[in-house]
Amino acid sequence: MTAELEIVLIAVVTAVAAALPGTYLVLRRTAMVSDAISHAILPGIVVAFFFTHDLNSPILLLAAAATGLLTVFLIEGLLGSRLVPEDASIGLVFPLLFSIGVILISRYAGDVHLDTDSVLLGELAFAPFDRMALGGIDLGPRALWTMGAILLANLGFIFIAWKELKLATVDASLAALLGFSPAVIHYSLMAMVSLTAVGAFDAVGSILVVALMIAPPATAYLLMDRIAPMLWVGSGAAAFSAVLGYLAAYLLDVSIAGSMAVACGLVFSLALALAPRRGLVAQTRRRSAQRLDLGIRMLVVHLLHHQGTNAAAEECRLPRLHRHLQWSEARTRQVVGEAEQRLLVERTGDLLMATTEGRRLAEVAIVGEVVG
Repeated sequence: MTAELEIVLIAVVTAVAAALPGTYLVLRRTAMVSDAISHAILPGIVVAFFFTHDLNSPILLLAAAATGLLTVFLIEGLLGSRLVPEDASIGLVFPLLFSIGVILISRYAGDVHLDTDSVLLGELAFAPFDRMALGGIDLGPRALWTMGAILLANLGFIFIAWKELKLATVDASLAALLGFSPAVIHYSLMAMVSLTAVGAFDAVGSILVVALMIAPPATAYLLMDRIAPMLWVGSGAAAFSAVLGYLAAYLLDVSIAGSMAVACGLVFSLALALAPRRGLVAQTRRRSAQRLDLGIRMLVVHLLHHQGTNAAAEECRLPRLHRHLQWSEARTRQVVGEAEQRLLVERTGDLLMATTEGRRLAEVAIVGEVVG
């Protein structure tokens, strides 16, 4: 297996592993907790390294995961005090813990490969050089095995706690009423987020961890309405972004992690613009259609009000209509044309009259306004 293929595999496995818990963070509107955890686990890694003096020790993984849970506990504690809002509690906790980690690194670990650049950006290009061997047999990159195990753990957790996670995510009060503990479910999910962030920390850095945990699930949120399809689509978007980012980094000779984060943003931007129901284009079309429907109702009400009166010759003639309705000429032509296509108005020369269907629509609109 070539180093390039190993890098892509590590990136894809990491992306999917991060997108799974990220889906629940997006649904719970706690997406920025991933940013807090991915930064705040740094002091746990540093302190564990002081005891083990081995960057590959599993104790680092456990210590960092514990620090991630501590981060969530501190955020929840500040939030529970009702003295600061959620965003402020996140902004208070993670810079403090992250800064402690940076100070510890600069003061006591300046001569080892544990620096702030690798923490923030990671370097996937070096991941294939850190190999795992068993009995003299090369088993492949250590990061691939680590993230593969975390991916399986995430899948197992979601499979086992599927109903509980779904219920607590959709309605925590109902979950508590049915005998489930929202706190246990919440901290279990946060443990999964912490473990995933720690596992991806060395290879991709904290910035890409946040991008992979949030952007693909947010993309799926724009495209899907149910949790199960969101998990699949989010995982697919994460894997696609990882591959696209690597190809861009290879062609442009730039940072792999940075390119993947940009790819996540680009994929999300496409979904934001083109999603069938929630996309900006779809929303613009809906607003345009609603504005056109409103214009047609105003038109037929205007025609019904003046039809058969002496003012009809003045108020209902097309050349003067835009003045009475206070519309632009272009909007008037658009509304009249659509109303004619729907057989709501008919034209005799330049005189407009509401048809039977048009009068019925106008009467319904008038009754609706009176009732409202």
